[in-house]
Amino acid sequence: MTSGYPRPNAEHAVTVQAALAWAQQQGVTRLEAQVLLLHSAGHDLHDRAWLLSHGPDTLAAPVHLNFQTLVARRVAHEPVAYITGQKEFFGLPLLVDARVLDPRADTEVLVEWALSCLADVPDPHVVDLGTGSGAIALALKHSRPQADVWAVDLSADALVVAQANAQRLALPITWRQGSWCTALGDAQFDAIVSNPPYVADCDPHLQTLRHEPLSALAAGPDGLDDIRQIAQQAGSNLRPGGWLLLEHGFDQALAVHDVLLNAGFEQVQSRPDLAGILRCSGGRWPTMK
Repeated sequence: MTSGYPRPNAEHAVTVQAALAWAQQQGVTRLEAQVLLLHSAGHDLHDRAWLLSHGPDTLAAPVHLNFQTLVARRVAHEPVAYITGQKEFFGLPLLVDARVLDPRADTEVLVEWALSCLADVPDPHVVDLGTGSGAIALALKHSRPQADVWAVDLSADALVVAQANAQRLALPITWRQGSWCTALGDAQFDAIVSNPPYVADCDPHLQTLRHEPLSALAAGPDGLDDIRQIAQQAGSNLRPGGWLLLEHGFDQALAVHDVLLNAGFEQVQSRPDLAGILRCSGGRWPTMK
C-alpha cells in the first residue's frame, strides 16, 4: 500500500463517484480508475454508461474492497492489462498476463504501416518477430485474412498466451519458437515486423516496468542489440522489395536508420507514434543485390 492508502474494510460505504475520485488521488488516471472499478464490479471494461448512471450509488462492500486492492496494485506500477487480464489492441480483445509484454497503443502504428506496405501484395507473407501476446500478428491476420502470417517468440510461455488468443479469435497463425529470424528457416516474406526489446540495460525506467518480462524490454548497453541482430538476419528471409519494420525507443530513430543502412536496406524512413514521436523505423530490401 502507498502512504496514506486506506486499509480496506467492509464497513466504509462509498459511492461510485467517490471511489473514482479517491483512486485518482492515489495517482491512478481517470481512465485506469474507471477500468479497474468496472472490472471489480464485474462489468464490461467499456461500459462507461454504467459508471455514469450509477455514480451516486453506494458500492457493495466486496466490490469496494476489491477495487482498493486493484488500485494498490496499479499504484505499484503493475499494468492495468495484467490486473484485468485483458487488453484491446487494434480492435481485438486479447488475454494478457505477466508472461508477455503489455501491448501498447503506439504499436498499432507499426501494424498500420505494415498494412500500407502490403496493400498492393495480393496474398502477402508476413512475420511478427517477438510476438508476445500475438498482438501484431493477430491484428495483421484480422485485417488481411488472405495473408500468410507467422509469429515467432523465444519464450514458450509467451507462445502459449499468443496461441490462446489466436484460438479465441479464430485467426490461424503459423507459430515458431526461436530467436528472431533463425526460427524462420528458408521461408521468404514480403514483410518482417517486430516490436523487439529496445530499452538500455541501465535505463532507470526499467524499475517502473518490473512487472513485465525483462527479456521483452532490455537489449544491451544502448538498447539496440536485438535490433542489430534482426537487421543483420532479415535480408535472408525477405523477398526482393520486402520491408523490415521495427518499433524502437523515442530517441533511437537515427541510430536505427544507421543500423538498417549498414545492413543493406534502402528507403529507410520512420513513422511517428500517437504523440508525434518517431517510434517506428524501417527499410526495404533491395530488389536487386
